Amino acid sequence: MTNAQENLDLIWGAAAIGKVLGCSVRKTYHMLESGALPCCKQVGNRWVASRKALEAFFAGVAA
Repeated sequence: MTNAQENLDLIWGAAAIGKVLGCSVRKTYHMLESGALPCCKQVGNRWVASRKALEAFFAGVAA
């Protein structure tokens, strides 16, 4: 993986984010809309998250 790919390790869309989290699309939308996943942002009509930010968020929650 190149440095540019590491910096742009983005996950686009609620379905893809849910797949990474192991959640249904419906549960993922609920978490995104309620602000339970502060590491995700909405860009237009799509949700986007950095894989590293998701990992860091859940590492902090688990600690």
